[in-house]
Amino acid sequence: MKNPIALAIHGGAGTLVKGQMTPELENEYKSALEQALAMGYAILEAGGSSTDAVEEAVKQLEDSHLFNAGKGSVFTAEGTHEMDACIMEGASRNAGAVSLVTGIKNPVALARAVMDKSEHVFLAGEGAMAFAKAQNFSLEEASYFYDELRHNQWLEIKDTDNFQLDHSLKKDSKFGTVGAVACDVDGNLAAATSTGGMTNKKWGRVGDSPMVGAGNYANNKTCAISCTGSGEFFIRGVVAYDVSCLMEFKNWSLEKASDHVVNERVLNIGGDGGLIAVDTEGNISMPFNTEGMYRASKSSNGNFEISIYK
Repeated sequence: MKNPIALAIHGGAGTLVKGQMTPELENEYKSALEQALAMGYAILEAGGSSTDAVEEAVKQLEDSHLFNAGKGSVFTAEGTHEMDACIMEGASRNAGAVSLVTGIKNPVALARAVMDKSEHVFLAGEGAMAFAKAQNFSLEEASYFYDELRHNQWLEIKDTDNFQLDHSLKKDSKFGTVGAVACDVDGNLAAATSTGGMTNKKWGRVGDSPMVGAGNYANNKTCAISCTGSGEFFIRGVVAYDVSCLMEFKNWSLEKASDHVVNERVLNIGGDGGLIAVDTEGNISMPFNTEGMYRASKSSNGNFEISIYK
């Protein structure tokens, strides 16, 4: 008997405050999520691997200007774009990650190349760029990543010491990250996460997204997780691994573990955000402690959801 298949994706926790979200924009977000979900799920339906499915779903989100990853990445203090991504397989626990890369259209594809074609897990900055060139990745012009909304956000705080997590006027900001988790017909799990980081970030700041165990994790014994939130807190809480750990050592269900981590453990240290999770039985959990989280999921168990607010 084939294993149940499942895919969940997110486009960041925290959302445009309801007043700023027009019906047209809401439809744009939902259709972008729906397209990414459909492309990733088609791979699973055809018997493809969870790794291919999460990579494809994240690439679709990276190609949309709506999300802070790939094309829609925010501006750094220098007015550039620095992107991070990670991908991990639950069967082997192989992983690949890149950080502080510029000009790469799909950072998740570069992370996949690190996993498949190097002896390493994590490459950063100039080294990651040299590896990208060695793997014949083409570089996009800076104009490809230019988005007027993102540029205006940056202009508002440029030359100050402020930074912000994507597009918000208050603490409940939209944490700009995209991610996907999947379970395929063979029962293998995979997770992928990609981000453009913080607006006006300095000094090569890196968040949780490319860090194995913090923002991204997959283990066939437990679950696959992709996080979105206040990265500093997700790093300190080792959030993605925390969920897996509760499942492995306390025998908790996916839902109980992910809910506890997001609504208690992260909050206890002052962090906010959310995560998407899937286990080998095709169960999906998408908890968040912000006003909303751009999210979508589909499984052969009959689950189907595309949502923004609670």
